[in-house]
Amino acid sequence: MVDNLRNINKHLILSILIFIGLVIATVLVILYGKGYRFGLGEGKIEFKGNGLLVTESLPDGAQVFIDGKLKTATDNTINIPPGEYEIRIVKEGYFPWIKKVKIQTEVVTKAEALLIPTAPKLESITDIGASQPVIDPTLTKIAFVVSSQSATRNGIYIFNMSANPLLTLQSTSVQIVDDTNDLFSESEISWSPDGKDIIATISAQRTNPTTYLLDTDRANNPPNDVSLTLSTVASSWTRIKNSKDKAVFDSLPKDLKPIVQRNFNILSYSPDQNKILYQASSSGTIPIMIKPRLKGINSTPEIRKIEAGSYYVYDIKEDHNYKLYSENFEGAFSWFTSSRHIIYVREKELHIVEYDGLNDTVVYAGPFIENYLFPWPDASRILILTNLGNLKIHPNLYTISLK
Repeated sequence: MVDNLRNINKHLILSILIFIGLVIATVLVILYGKGYRFGLGEGKIEFKGNGLLVTESLPDGAQVFIDGKLKTATDNTINIPPGEYEIRIVKEGYFPWIKKVKIQTEVVTKAEALLIPTAPKLESITDIGASQPVIDPTLTKIAFVVSSQSATRNGIYIFNMSANPLLTLQSTSVQIVDDTNDLFSESEISWSPDGKDIIATISAQRTNPTTYLLDTDRANNPPNDVSLTLSTVASSWTRIKNSKDKAVFDSLPKDLKPIVQRNFNILSYSPDQNKILYQASSSGTIPIMIKPRLKGINSTPEIRKIEAGSYYVYDIKEDHNYKLYSENFEGAFSWFTSSRHIIYVREKELHIVEYDGLNDTVVYAGPFIENYLFPWPDASRILILTNLGNLKIHPNLYTISLK
């Protein structure tokens, strides 16, 4: 009897010890995952809380330097004590990416680098000449006119950037109308709000312009003349655009809406609609919308006091506001597809800069027509219009590869 009780007590104690061990192990695993580590401090063992730094780059496989010391490669997670560090991400053949980040205990902080090649690759899309390219609202299709060929080859073409040709991008443009019915090679093009149709207006040497509504997914033969009903089409498109703009505005946080109405001249929303590129229409201060402030977000210093006429990006999700150089917006500019970068032209050079104003990099300094630059849907390229400095040939569409 006594032996049985002793055996029961042993099993019970063993079970309790196993349970306690599992609890301790689980707690240690959780703390380890949050960045806690054993270390030596002032001659004794300490259990220190660290932060986690996640490093990513496109392309991957880049070296990561922290305060000048090589630590790891990208697509990796590093345990690091709390504090502010300079992160430098470097890959041969690419411009370095540099940013200061703030590491906090038990907080995951990301360093995401888009690395720009020092010798970008150019690839032609057209070889028959192109002019007046216009990108559609979905940022996936380019409409352009050709005027250097025969009547059957001249006209309006559509290039779908989302298509994936197996061999080459050349000859993938589709002609939707030619010059046999009218001089479409001299038309001005505008897209419908849904990116399915275009309006082509021909006004050269005419008292009254002729306007056509064209389907971008097929050949328009004969083209649809809407000159007499243009006001109806324009009103319909305006209603659709206003409805879309209202839907985006209505999605903003309630307290932000009056600030936007009063102080923002909105230039454009980022493709993911989480950021607003704007010029301040009046001076003021943007109050803090999210309390308490979020952790593990972009640690670039922000500016909440805005000045009329200056340019800014407001991050809706993180409630941070960043000032950008006004000189960046004197020429053509656009959001990059990543929603984390802006492309722009300054002093005849094509730049890409992060939305917080850091890592401004010259992508291309060769000759190109400065009013035309378009982001590729998968963020792998930028499309430009250029004759490569040869004034004897017509400009063509080229892509600048970022990989």
